[in-house]
Amino acid sequence: MLRPLSIAFLSAFALQGCMFSPGQNLDTGRLLQDDSAESSRVELVQITPKLLAVEAATQPQGAVPVKLTDYRPESYRIGAGDLLYITVWDHPELTSPAGQQQQTDANGRLVRPDGTLFYPYIGTVRVGGRTIEDVRATISEALSAYVEEPQVDIAILRFASQRVVLNGAFVKAGQQPITTTPLTLMEAIGTAEVDSLNADLAGLTLTRDGEVFQLNLDALNTAEGTDLYNLSLKDGDRIYLPYNDRKKVYLMGEVNAPRALTFKTREMNLADALGSVGGLNQTTSNGKAVYVIRGVENLETERAKVFQLDANSPTAFILARQFQLRPQDVVYVGPAGVTRWNRLISQLVPSAGIIGTGSTVQHNLNNN
Repeated sequence: MLRPLSIAFLSAFALQGCMFSPGQNLDTGRLLQDDSAESSRVELVQITPKLLAVEAATQPQGAVPVKLTDYRPESYRIGAGDLLYITVWDHPELTSPAGQQQQTDANGRLVRPDGTLFYPYIGTVRVGGRTIEDVRATISEALSAYVEEPQVDIAILRFASQRVVLNGAFVKAGQQPITTTPLTLMEAIGTAEVDSLNADLAGLTLTRDGEVFQLNLDALNTAEGTDLYNLSLKDGDRIYLPYNDRKKVYLMGEVNAPRALTFKTREMNLADALGSVGGLNQTTSNGKAVYVIRGVENLETERAKVFQLDANSPTAFILARQFQLRPQDVVYVGPAGVTRWNRLISQLVPSAGIIGTGSTVQHNLNNN
């Protein structure tokens, strides 16, 4: 009877052993040797100084497109919606027809949608598309028939005809007017205030005349000789700063705090990513099994890459700091061999109890 019971309990032990996995492990030997269709879609690459040099050489350099830097704003041209304040010295009845006690806006003259305005004695004056100096000269000449040597000055109280629009990860997104003083990109961004916690600084786009320009704010801010601060905006420009909620890397495996990390700047290196999750678990991790898994758009036509770092090497920290991660990369740290064995043993404890119970039952049966 002992033999059948032993076989039964050993069968239960083996069955339970088949039902658990002692821990995930990326088998790089299989990637190198297996000729299956699945393995042929993956390329294993060691992170070495040579690889980092090649990666650095292929990285796009931050620069403002020439089409943007070549733009030079002209003198402001009046347009529909602008509110003008026309002063005729020594003639308050022309300067402030609503009365000097009224607010300045009440004495302003609004440019109509057709680009014209009405002025006493002169009648309808076409001002749309013209500079302030041009309109001043026209009004002075027309008033000279009624006023001796008229001294005319023009100021714009409200700018409404030319504007740029900022959308996305800004605290104050919306329209900003272009005035007589040229508006630069950085001034517009400063006014809108970047949402620093949620913005993707590397993904800014500027759309001008139907063409989209990519501007990496993080890279351009640190680049020497950049023209970013001299980039003037043009009427109709649209600026979009994306959120970083889709720009993540994922830390998995034997790290102290596995989670997804969000990019806030143009890049994140492997050392920063591992440091953000408390580093490798010193008890359970395998220093030679640090992998960066990078997918592709189409596995049918491209091979995904798995980059491997030997963290036990003295140069590992230097290599990790220079290896730049990309959005959607998965950083996986494999378990040490003893870790897999310890997990195996811990999951066998219930089975050991079953065998012990079986031995007690058999002892009692023999005594009886």
